[in-house]
Amino acid sequence: MTVLAFNSSANSKIQPSNPEQQFTLEEAQRVLNLEANALQSLATTLDENFLKACQIIVDTKGRVVVSGMGKSGHIARKIAATFSSTGTPSLFVHPAEASHGDLGMISPNDVLIVLSSSGETTELSNLLAYAQRRLIPIIAITQKKESTLAETSTITLLLPSIEEACPLGLAPTTSTTMMLALGDALATTLLNFRSFSPEDFGLFHPGGKLGQRLIRVSQIMHKNEKIPTVPMGTPMDQAILIMTSHGFGCVGVVENSDRLIGVITDGDLRRHMNTHLLSSPVEEIMTNHPYTIHAGALAEEALAFMNEKKITALFVVDSKKEKEHIVGIVHVHDFLRANIS
Repeated sequence: MTVLAFNSSANSKIQPSNPEQQFTLEEAQRVLNLEANALQSLATTLDENFLKACQIIVDTKGRVVVSGMGKSGHIARKIAATFSSTGTPSLFVHPAEASHGDLGMISPNDVLIVLSSSGETTELSNLLAYAQRRLIPIIAITQKKESTLAETSTITLLLPSIEEACPLGLAPTTSTTMMLALGDALATTLLNFRSFSPEDFGLFHPGGKLGQRLIRVSQIMHKNEKIPTVPMGTPMDQAILIMTSHGFGCVGVVENSDRLIGVITDGDLRRHMNTHLLSSPVEEIMTNHPYTIHAGALAEEALAFMNEKKITALFVVDSKKEKEHIVGIVHVHDFLRANIS
């Protein structure tokens, strides 16, 4: 049996094999500064080819297929994911797998974005030939203007020829950073062009914390018979019964069935407590011009407003009509159930 032992002392430290070698912030700063400068250079060298690439993507009737080999392939996967989450249907196709059947994933209606720093990646050859035969537009992202990839492509997005941040000059670092940033630039430019809204974004991100932040008030509010309302002229004894049975700690006063003109809360009851309270009409007790929120508002926004005003329930109105028309009510507990806090 092999026994693995380690020093669990809190004072133990990793020691370099060469005592003269030490970790330095200067090396990390050199890498970050080099890559930051590369992105600045990329921004200043963008030309009309970038706009032409955007137009090709907008005009395509199919999907954006992104491909690359090795580290470029990892970046290509992320670019495809960013496209898909921002309204541009996209997928990643591995160039080696493409030669073994995955070319069938690419249709003549698609557009192909291919990443390769050198532009001479062997595994891309079958993919490029297939795209050419089927007249599929190719957008190349490369550092080599005279490469096979650039000469094959419909449009070439040329990366500045800046050294890799790797001290050996071998590991893709600066080049892949520029590829990733250029992919983000394409995706967000298309997002703005298509007027992609937070509502659209929420449809593609229903899960996790991001999904919770994009929940609308309309998705968690209580509707129809669950809304506690009484018409003007209602005696307070009846209004209190409605308030108690619905459990929101308030009741809305309406006219014309859904036009909110006031609200009565537990606090209003305490402030008007007297021997005539139960027989008084609701309009004598209610608070005029109550707080409301539009149904299309973000739930996070509604909760922040309720916390600011120190209220536990809020009537919801139709954002397409005049603000007094009630369509729902939300309670602070509804936000907790939706994991919004």
